Amino acid sequence: MKSEARIFLGVAIFCWLAAIAYGVWSDLYQGHVEVVGVAALILSGGLLGIPGSFFYFVSRRIDPRPEDRADAEIAEMAGDLGFFSPGSYWPVAVAGSAALTGVGLAFAQLWLVIVGVMTILFTVGGLLFEYYLGGARGLLDPPNHG
Repeated sequence: MKSEARIFLGVAIFCWLAAIAYGVWSDLYQGHVEVVGVAALILSGGLLGIPGSFFYFVSRRIDPRPEDRADAEIAEMAGDLGFFSPGSYWPVAVAGSAALTGVGLAFAQLWLVIVGVMTILFTVGGLLFEYYLGGARGLLDPPNHG
């Protein structure tokens, strides 16, 4: 986790330094500070600082992973990284419902945003509980009691 923390916090610090440089540059050459650009850089640095600080605090509590150690061998990270369902259609449904919500936000249609958020909750629930229902059944398939 230390490598991720370094990346996120490094880019956050870069954004904050760029905000300072941009504010000084715009004041010198335009006669006033361009507030929107400075605010965007400061907020971007803050948003990058959130996962960076999370990864930093988590890395202090867990043992170093192979990618965090300088003496690690390549073979230490061999093998499966996790379980990814190869036959699931739920990620496509989650993406579709997120797109529906985005369209509702883009066109300022509150009813479409509400429908989109409800479909996001339903599809995320389907994705989460897909393997708790047993086998390769879908959420709406009838149970097999035979």
